[in-house]
Amino acid sequence: MGRLFDSPWPIVIIIVVALLLFAGPKLPTMARSLGQSMRILRSEVKEMRSEGNQPQSSSSTSSSSASPQSPEAGEPPVEGKVIPPKGAEEGDGGTAGPSQRA
Repeated sequence: MGRLFDSPWPIVIIIVVALLLFAGPKLPTMARSLGQSMRILRSEVKEMRSEGNQPQSSSSTSSSSASPQSPEAGEPPVEGKVIPPKGAEEGDGGTAGPSQRA
């Protein structure tokens, strides 16, 4: 029995088999989320490197005059419109909520 713990390979194999048995259905979603995280990390690192490669004089003036903004800051804000529920426009008392019935 002591020979099982002589090297790490039998323990690694047991852990891999247990993961495949108990976490098998979750492995594709875990791999997908890991891939998305890696893509985001790579894009952020690339963006940081491109910011670091800019000339120092132009980056110092733009960073001091502008506040940190999101990449979508140049786009106009999205405006929403509140749509009343059906029946509220007609004045039906039967479809009103509990606070409006009394």
